[in-house]
Amino acid sequence: MATIARSELILGGQKSGKSRRAEVLAAQWLAIDAAHRAVLVATATAADAEMRERIERHRRERSQRVPELLTVEEPLALPRAIEVHSAGDVLLVVDCLTLWLSNRLFPPSGQPLPEGGQAADAAIEALLGALAAARGPIVLVSNEIGLGVIPLGPPVRAFVDALGTLNQRVAAVCERVTWMVAGLPMTLKGRP
Repeated sequence: MATIARSELILGGQKSGKSRRAEVLAAQWLAIDAAHRAVLVATATAADAEMRERIERHRRERSQRVPELLTVEEPLALPRAIEVHSAGDVLLVVDCLTLWLSNRLFPPSGQPLPEGGQAADAAIEALLGALAAARGPIVLVSNEIGLGVIPLGPPVRAFVDALGTLNQRVAAVCERVTWMVAGLPMTLKGRP
């Protein structure tokens, strides 16, 4: 059983077990004290049929695994959602930073914002401020996408760079950082 850190960043590739680990931590938090609550801040948007089905499947599975986990959907105003839902008896799960950053940098038109890196920097600063002010524990999930080949095209390279910067900045302020591989957690920072 893992301890609940004041703040934890869970990194890994797609289907590495990141969200499942966050759910396990939420279930542990809820089991510690009947007064505890857990809130998942979901950042995904259903832009196409496959994503709608994926979101619905996650909702169903999550409700079976951790029925007491309340879900709040917030694709853009994540710092505000953290401010609103954070409390000493509430564990927040943010799933995930990757989609939140994507939503911030690529509006529904699919075209990147002209200010690109400046928009990412401002969003990251706002998020870091919200994390510092959080009144209860928080678990953040993010993808590590910078391990492969250099992507083609300036917008994709800019996104990979921005996500790498976001992950580094969040990792620097989190008490614990966990790397997920094949469903197995490896602690990179802090106590397991």
